[in-house]
Amino acid sequence: MEITHRHGLYLPAHDLWLDPQKAQPFAYVSHGHSDHTARHKAFFSTPETAAIMRQRLGGNRREQTAVFGERTELCGGKATLLSAGHVLGAAQMFFESDAGSMLYTGDFKLRPSLSVPPAQWCKADTLVMETTFGLPKYRMPPTADVLAALLAWCREQLADGTTPILFAYSLGKAQELVCALIAAGLTPMLHEAAWKMCELYREFLPAFPTTYRRWKPSEQAGHVVIWPHTRDTGELDRRFGKYRAAAVTGWAVESSAKFRYGCAAAFPLSDHADYDELLRAVELVQPKRVLTVHGFAAEFAADLRRRGVEAWALAQENQMELRL
Repeated sequence: MEITHRHGLYLPAHDLWLDPQKAQPFAYVSHGHSDHTARHKAFFSTPETAAIMRQRLGGNRREQTAVFGERTELCGGKATLLSAGHVLGAAQMFFESDAGSMLYTGDFKLRPSLSVPPAQWCKADTLVMETTFGLPKYRMPPTADVLAALLAWCREQLADGTTPILFAYSLGKAQELVCALIAAGLTPMLHEAAWKMCELYREFLPAFPTTYRRWKPSEQAGHVVIWPHTRDTGELDRRFGKYRAAAVTGWAVESSAKFRYGCAAAFPLSDHADYDELLRAVELVQPKRVLTVHGFAAEFAADLRRRGVEAWALAQENQMELRL
């Protein structure tokens, strides 16, 4: 099965785009984060991702949707969507045609999530995988330990009369934090964008908690605020008065993260697969070849080749090894 990369993954024999960054007549969209969406005329996704795109992009476009596990005729082949364990509606696509089979992961993670279903897997001839954390140094600590430290930090700020602000993406990370905070007896107050995403989670996931609140400056005392990352301390001073901010990101496994993000603290909570999970995904799929995209794609592909797996980075140079 031929797979190329031109501002996005492309299957020429099927005229099928996978998460292209430029608008196309038709494309598969794995999930609703902005780096995976565009204003396509028509697209294929889960119903949840379609709803996120309507809210974020507006406009009229033709939607073709399928739920997890449903086999769908698509562009001369058959597509089955599998949970990616990433954010609401995020799906991996298993695609079958006369040329073989492919599993495209999009962004995914294997660690259990508090807010979305766990990832699903199947065997495929070709595995096309996102490798955001494709270096051995990117190994996430146990989620329970990260959340325990984060919750303790929030309680410390509240006890001091300080508003704790958690910088997090409005889609995905914010909802993980909402679930963790509410389970710990704390009440999150959300930026408008994160609040809207939580309302969508409630629409599709009846068990999603309901006791979060939309941010109101006059009522923020005693709440943990979830906010988009900003380096504009003047804006934060005007809005929050006495506050301390923490970045919640997988990049916080690096000791310099809190300085890079300009925060008082940083907590390594990620909705992407870390290095060990990337290796585990290859074991689960048992592909004949692996194609890597995004992040440390060339480095991870080279690592797989050293382990005896045929692997190549798309859209990056592949360093050829000299075997003696």
